[in-house]
Amino acid sequence: MDDSPLGLPGFPRNERGPVFKEPWEARAFAMALRLHERGLFTWTEWAEALAHEIRAARVTWDADLGDTYYQHWLRALENMAARKGAASSEEITRYRHAWAEAAERTPHGSPIELKGLAGGRQRRPT
Repeated sequence: MDDSPLGLPGFPRNERGPVFKEPWEARAFAMALRLHERGLFTWTEWAEALAHEIRAARVTWDADLGDTYYQHWLRALENMAARKGAASSEEITRYRHAWAEAAERTPHGSPIELKGLAGGRQRRPT
């Protein structure tokens, strides 16, 4: 596999590059690139992890119309980070819940901010 996820089957892109429908998709993409650059995983490992998530989603009747691609990407990223020891499953779950709660209380169009994440370090994922 080449040095980029752009060659992955089903990767959302146009003639200018990656296509993102939501800001979180671009952030998930950037996090995977950064973790790869830091040596957490190879692109072959990443492709296998992403393929696993897509297969698992198909078993649960995901229609695979392209609108859930980055949900699979994010699950692969979370699982890879936990498997490689970059974050514990518990820490990932805490942040997932904290972000969901923060999103619920944030007015539309305003930036989402984490405040007082109990039981863990407080930081903004980059």
